[in-house]
Amino acid sequence: MARVRTIIVPEEASEESAGLHDLRFSALVGAAAWSRLPPAVRARFSKRLAPDAAVTYVGTIVDSRRTLPGQWLAELCRLIGRPLPLDADVGVPAVVTVTEDGTSGGQFWTRMYGRLRGFPQVIHSSKRFAGPTGLEEYLGRGIGIALTVSADERALHFHSDHYFLIMGDRRLRLPRWLSPGALTISHVDQGDERFAFVLSLVHPLFGEIIRQTGIFRERPVDAGCAVIRRAEPPSPAPAASSPAG
Repeated sequence: MARVRTIIVPEEASEESAGLHDLRFSALVGAAAWSRLPPAVRARFSKRLAPDAAVTYVGTIVDSRRTLPGQWLAELCRLIGRPLPLDADVGVPAVVTVTEDGTSGGQFWTRMYGRLRGFPQVIHSSKRFAGPTGLEEYLGRGIGIALTVSADERALHFHSDHYFLIMGDRRLRLPRWLSPGALTISHVDQGDERFAFVLSLVHPLFGEIIRQTGIFRERPVDAGCAVIRRAEPPSPAPAASSPAG
């Protein structure tokens, strides 16, 4: 059974205090590698959100390529929530929203990719600081990926270590011949408060079968979309006074 580390964030934490003191990602890569990252990347992955807040990144898909095996795999993955891009559209808008998962101490990532035809594709996943590598991403239907993290002078990289299936209390590590390939997701600093989100999936037989790149920037709080707060319940209306007489 996967171990899950739960960290409690006080409800009264403000956006500022909750967003600047998260050491979870830096602990995974180590102090030396973390210090090589651009300051903007370190700041992005040091944010700890209050339980009722969200951070939003907006951008555009600038590169999207799939081979035929990649297309087949993306279609097959509809069974577990469509975690891979279904189209090779470029020049379409994209939005990524991150919220805290108060139950597991991890994060929920919701990605919405525009399409040239039809409704946008929405992808949900959950990052949890657990498992043998210290970080896992859950995709749906019990399928997850154990991740390792590395850093260099431009980017933070997430690499698939292995894939697994959760069945009740059992955790089954999928053999490599059932694996879709080596997945790498990179957050590459672009300067000017922008970053590239690069997804690459390399199959052992077919090579790189999926590649997608989006350029994003954080939506400022004053733009009205970066932080969403729960509305306070309305106060009960005062009781009506009885008429005189």
